[in-house]
Amino acid sequence: MALPNIFSKDVTDEIISRINKLNKDTKPKWGKMSVSQMLAHCCVTYQYVYKSEKFNKPNLLMGWVLKSFVKKSVVNEIPYGHNIKTGPDFIIK
Repeated sequence: MALPNIFSKDVTDEIISRINKLNKDTKPKWGKMSVSQMLAHCCVTYQYVYKSEKFNKPNLLMGWVLKSFVKKSVVNEIPYGHNIKTGPDFIIK
């Protein structure tokens, strides 16, 4: 299954429409986060890139392990399964 191109106007408009429909009473369809926690959770990846001083960078060995093994299961078109443990940096309190 190919992922939709988020740079196409139709897909972008659909995503923006879905975000605009969210409110404090929106019930999660997956997991236990509130709307504000989920939106913050989705921003963590960007914070890794643009606010890297907030996070500890992995040492050389851990970086190699993450790049060699973990990246393949995280960055692909296969949806994440339910009840998978969330990485500590992605847990929003």
